[in-house]
Amino acid sequence: METKTVTAEELDDQELIERAQKGNTWAFGRLVERYMQRGYFVALGFVGAPEDARDLSQEAFVRAFRNIRRFEKGRRFFTWYYQILRNLCFNFLKRRKRRQNYLFSEMPEEEILDFAAGGDTSPEKNFEQKELQEKLWQAIHGLSVQDREVIILKEFQDLSYKEMAEVLQCPVGTVMSRLYHARRHLAEKMKELGWEKSN
Repeated sequence: METKTVTAEELDDQELIERAQKGNTWAFGRLVERYMQRGYFVALGFVGAPEDARDLSQEAFVRAFRNIRRFEKGRRFFTWYYQILRNLCFNFLKRRKRRQNYLFSEMPEEEILDFAAGGDTSPEKNFEQKELQEKLWQAIHGLSVQDREVIILKEFQDLSYKEMAEVLQCPVGTVMSRLYHARRHLAEKMKELGWEKSN
């Protein structure tokens, strides 16, 4: 029996999972807090619309909670959660093919900055930065779902090749090949949109 209050920061994922498997909703809530933002941005990368991304990432947590007792010891929680979220996003896109080409204007500016942040954001660069972000977002959603996925995992989730291989359930070499081709396709899309990389 615990005699002191333990904070979420003192517990690693595995400890929180073990507690959640015993029915501790507080422990699972801490996992949600830990990965909520990452899950949201993954879904946002897939589906484009903030409201749908929130719904899908939350639904993935609901399903994860329902199935937490099936979680295999030794796995990473985010990898497992990602598989659930990925399936939900893929099914969503299949059902809503007409909604795959979202207008960029649907996405609030602050979320664009969070999703595609980087580089110099000083006042004199704001216009150029915003233009780049708009074209980048349009280009990403012009990619196939498979290309979009590896770009999201590497460029926005900053996963290693090994972590990507675990998430995608394929060899590291396959991950590297997929990412190489996805980056080429993204560059082509950016060029089609009139964005030339300046030296």
